[in-house]
Amino acid sequence: MDRNASKEGQPVPSATFKTRVRDDSVGGDNPFRWQDLTTEELFAGKRVVVFSLPGAFTPTCSNEQCPAYERYFDDFAAAGVDEVVCIAVNDAFVMHQWKQKLGVQRIRFVPDGSGHFTRAMGMMVNKDHLGFGERSWRYSMVVDDGVIRAFFEEPGRNDEGTDEDPYEVSDPETVLRWLTTHPRG
Repeated sequence: MDRNASKEGQPVPSATFKTRVRDDSVGGDNPFRWQDLTTEELFAGKRVVVFSLPGAFTPTCSNEQCPAYERYFDDFAAAGVDEVVCIAVNDAFVMHQWKQKLGVQRIRFVPDGSGHFTRAMGMMVNKDHLGFGERSWRYSMVVDDGVIRAFFEEPGRNDEGTDEDPYEVSDPETVLRWLTTHPRG
């Protein structure tokens, strides 16, 4: 997907996420196994709100964005959303620990450890100035059955670190306003 092209009306790019799922048959202190999750499985037949952010355990992501989406979960469900998903360029282990630390119960955390999905979305940025390497620019979107219906990208996307990590339009309130005027149909 072109970094500057309009994403609305386009299908989400095909990607496979490397996830970990609990499996008590594994035993031990870490009863999890690897399980691939494709974008087709994640989005098929559902209305999904996705928000993506620069990284787990970072201040804005941990203190504002994730808690806000968790707080508004019932409002999203009432607006016809089947699932709320957080995607970050972090591995499955980091995403799991971050979700545990935040106490988030209703948002699905999806690891994009190698950044394949983020890169295909055209949303990968260089955060070397922070020692992060490549990460996602902050955005949110509404996906209906694999097609992007609304896309909210934070202003000032760049690779030089000239931003102040904006969090103005990818917030849950903006997404909810869009959902109220665009019911599922």
